[in-house]
Amino acid sequence: MYSIIYIMSSYIYIIFFKSTSNVKTRLCIFRCNKITDTYMKIQPFKLERYFAKYEFSAPYLLSCSDCEPLSQQELLAMANIESKKLWDELVLSYTHSQGNPILREEISKLYTGIEADDLVVLAPEEGIFITLNVLINKGDHVITTFPAYQSLYEIAKSIGASISNWEPNTKGNFDLEELFILAKDSTKIIIINFPHNPTGETISKEQLQQIIEFARKRDIIIFSDEMYRLLEYDSADRLAAVSDIYDKGISLGGMSKSFALPGLRLGWLGTQNKSWINKIIEFKDYTTICPPAPSEILALIALRNKEQILNRNLRIIKSNLVILEAFINRHSTIFKWNKPKAGPITFPELMIQQDLDKFCKDLVDKKGLMLLPSSVYDYPHKKVRIGLGRKNFEKALTKLDEYLTDFS
Repeated sequence: MYSIIYIMSSYIYIIFFKSTSNVKTRLCIFRCNKITDTYMKIQPFKLERYFAKYEFSAPYLLSCSDCEPLSQQELLAMANIESKKLWDELVLSYTHSQGNPILREEISKLYTGIEADDLVVLAPEEGIFITLNVLINKGDHVITTFPAYQSLYEIAKSIGASISNWEPNTKGNFDLEELFILAKDSTKIIIINFPHNPTGETISKEQLQQIIEFARKRDIIIFSDEMYRLLEYDSADRLAAVSDIYDKGISLGGMSKSFALPGLRLGWLGTQNKSWINKIIEFKDYTTICPPAPSEILALIALRNKEQILNRNLRIIKSNLVILEAFINRHSTIFKWNKPKAGPITFPELMIQQDLDKFCKDLVDKKGLMLLPSSVYDYPHKKVRIGLGRKNFEKALTKLDEYLTDFS
């Protein structure tokens, strides 16, 4: 038996030749679709690979997107009698696939139109992965805020959707007219992320309502990454959760950013659409199946003490923001920025001639300081993400100051 595999256009041709001493040669040809017709490989996650390289080796991190993580001891000290009992008597068994009902009830208090049954508890990244797989088909068009956390657009690309980026203008603002002109007849979903990673920008309540009305008229889904919600510097800037105010909206929330508990790997999806909830749960059977029992109880404790945790995180962020603003003013010939309005991150521009990736590599080699270049976002401008949520921020910034002094 001899075979030849021949690839042409959109098909793979497999040709078999069979010959024996008493049977004439036979020719068989089979045609099948190329694998790439139905599956596109997901590209490496540049930001996560960059962090994997330096996060646990560089002495100083200046680009963390979370807040100073709470210790287990700190968190358990906040537990009331009921929560402490749940922790002490916890059995490390399988859990509810949709999430612990007590936890979902507590999460629902963050919303006005979402109830416990409208929520699915999962890892935040898992929430993005499942939502886009459930809601998007090959050939759909997707609009996303950009720069963005890579999975918000990469997963859609891997499914075969086309992507349009909604980028901020030179003032750092997201212009709605720029968004609206991106829409097509095939637009299936608009992905928004406010407060925005990595700029710390947000939009007004009126602008959010305009986006929803635009989507409603065109039957477009809105997927809203709200991982930094509740960290607005002025609470008057806080947007409503999209899932609360739009019946074709779905909100992503979690413990990693606003609640300073990234190690729990716990978040949730909320939507008024019962059909989507069922599809998400069904898809989840192929990922994690159910949430981790310890993380659910620890998340419950945190949510029952949300004001204490959020106030603590905002104090750290605002204090570091004052320090950073003074630093940027001192180095105004090097840095240009739009001051953030929310969250523990900002995205200033570096006005340097040197290649930015080489600059960041040299910085970590000489000063032990990790700084995230905009290339990990596939963003062409020379910008770096600076994290404002850590207690050692000033010390880390001193290392950058030292390097810039040497650099000049």
